[in-house]
Amino acid sequence: MKAFLLFLFSLTAFTASAQASDIEMADQFRADGKIYVVIAVISVVLIGLFAYLFRLESKVSALEKRNK
Repeated sequence: MKAFLLFLFSLTAFTASAQASDIEMADQFRADGKIYVVIAVISVVLIGLFAYLFRLESKVSALEKRNK
């Protein structure tokens, strides 16, 4: 239990220190309008990943039905 609390408190401190710093790269992306490209790429990757997982789950379900 003590190890968990130590991990939790250290994670909280790390998160607080990470939020305090300015991120110049993100500000530059926003200024150039490239942040929308980054968001679009991340969205396409996530949609592709979810589509793959959905297709894989349907194939597994079909195999499970066939084995019964």
